[in-house]
Amino acid sequence: MKSKKKYISIFIIFISVFTVFGQSRKELEKQRKKLNKEIKQVNTLLFNEIKKEKNALEDLKDIKKKIDVRAKLISTINSEVSILSKEINVNETEFKKLNNNLTNLKKDYADMILKSYKSKSQQSRMMFLLSSQNFYQAYKRLEYLKQYTTFRKKQGEDIIKQKNIIKKLQDSLVFQKRVKDTLILSEKQQKNKIEVDKNNKEKLIKTIKKKENKYKKELKEKIKEEKKVTARIDKKIREEIERANRIAREKLKDKPKSVKKNEFILSPEAKALAANFELNKGKLPWPVKSGIVVRKFGNQPHPSFPGITVNGTGLHIVTKQGAKAEAIFNGTVLNILKSSEGTKNVLIQHGNYISSYNNLETTFVKKGDQIFTGQNIGQIFTDKVSKKTKLIFVIFKNTTRLNPSSWILKR
Repeated sequence: MKSKKKYISIFIIFISVFTVFGQSRKELEKQRKKLNKEIKQVNTLLFNEIKKEKNALEDLKDIKKKIDVRAKLISTINSEVSILSKEINVNETEFKKLNNNLTNLKKDYADMILKSYKSKSQQSRMMFLLSSQNFYQAYKRLEYLKQYTTFRKKQGEDIIKQKNIIKKLQDSLVFQKRVKDTLILSEKQQKNKIEVDKNNKEKLIKTIKKKENKYKKELKEKIKEEKKVTARIDKKIREEIERANRIAREKLKDKPKSVKKNEFILSPEAKALAANFELNKGKLPWPVKSGIVVRKFGNQPHPSFPGITVNGTGLHIVTKQGAKAEAIFNGTVLNILKSSEGTKNVLIQHGNYISSYNNLETTFVKKGDQIFTGQNIGQIFTDKVSKKTKLIFVIFKNTTRLNPSSWILKR
């Protein structure tokens, strides 16, 4: 019984080593794979295309994005290697302990076999029984011999079990050491690549400094233009809410509906849709199948020029050329806006929420269409100069802009 408990405890220790370290390492491995995928996307979406014109500010922003992702990857690899090293140390200690136990088991078994041999085995056993003074003593001696035989068999089985546990642990150690070596090599490669990126970054910073005033002026003009575009969209949404409310009031002539300014009058169906939209916060699909966020929501300092603030009115998502924008939820096309450059912005109403898909080259829907989650609503525009295919994605509650990152799935 003692021996059985001992092997159960050894097995529990063996399993717990992988449970304690394994869970953390599994999470880090998942994060590492995600970051590797993100680096591939950055290289594909931001660096693969040959640009007609060089824009140092855009190039600097792109290379900073790549450096940031690589730095996160190196940090993740370091954490993974650290946990793996601890795991290997624990397993090596356990391996030594198990080997010592096996040596002792083999020694005990060998001593037992030797004693059995010296006692002349079968003949001695027969004499041991026949020399009994009475039947009861003979019976007790027979039981003793049976127990002795069972114990010998059990000792042999224990040795085999111990060998199997050691073999599994040894195989695991070999695998862990290979994984660790692979991670260390990967870390070295990433460090080499990040050094190249940093050198390129320094060159770009020098280029920008030479023409700092020119770039600052262009940037301020671009920010000013973006504010105008944002104001036009906000105005159009206010107009659409007013138009929708006029229609709603006509339908509710017998029951006049009071509502706050710039808020939708909602029918029972629209209320249910809005409530369902809210329930899906954090679980809504992305508006593109694959892509990377190059500008987040909200005010943020410009990466190159201190003192200049860039406002992210939504998420700027770079995706692959020819990509389609997809509806994040069921709704109705509220309107399709067209910019002075010819790009389009589809507004989809979900009760008192609106999802906005801006910078489309072509649209596949029209005003008033019923839309379903995941439906293609338009092809995203690809800039001829930068070669970037970028969707500007916004979520509104009535006229208030919300952070889309809080509503869509984490990637």
